[in-house]
Amino acid sequence: MKSIMANLWHPVKGVRICDLGEKRYSFQFFHAMDVNKVLKDSPWTFNNHFLVLYKLELGEDPLQIPLVLTPFWVQIYNIPIGLFSDILAVQLGNFLGNFMEHDVSSLGKGNRNFMRIRVQIDIRYPLKRRKKISFGGKCSYVNFKYERLSLFCFYCGRLGHNDSFCEERMNLGVEIAEMGWDLSLRAQSRRSLEMNSIWLREEGDGDNGGTNAESGNLRKG
Repeated sequence: MKSIMANLWHPVKGVRICDLGEKRYSFQFFHAMDVNKVLKDSPWTFNNHFLVLYKLELGEDPLQIPLVLTPFWVQIYNIPIGLFSDILAVQLGNFLGNFMEHDVSSLGKGNRNFMRIRVQIDIRYPLKRRKKISFGGKCSYVNFKYERLSLFCFYCGRLGHNDSFCEERMNLGVEIAEMGWDLSLRAQSRRSLEMNSIWLREEGDGDNGGTNAESGNLRKG
């Protein structure tokens, strides 16, 4: 575990990792930029399980800190045209958990037909799948997809286990149970969404001396 996480993070000044027991570890970084980068790029996983990170303050006992909050980038689909706004981003973020930020860097380009927000989620509760919104006397449902979503339960919707090891399902006492969650909650990787063709021009790009060509009008010589 130590070597794997150190190689994933590759901190410039290094990291010291200690097993504290009770499925807890301490990660000691030696430069603020290293720890900030790790926190900024979270969530992280090890063996398909989430690492819930917490930045300790002076005097805090790492064995007493409740590790229940983790940030996620969430993609929100099926938002009606004209409703994309910072206000809606905050409202939906606080519905999911605690709103952190709204990514508007490339909205409307490529495949960005969705809203992307970062939220802090309490892992003790089921992942939210959708939300009903009202506009202009009409109603619509928006759907949520979570980036870097690893192990979660299709029965109870919680992180950290699958339906074969779900205590809630076991307490139900049945072999076959209806699954309310599925892989549709898992978003495509950000890299695959942002892969645009180098030959593709977006609306508003300059001509830069380009030549328009119509079918059948290309000639040689």
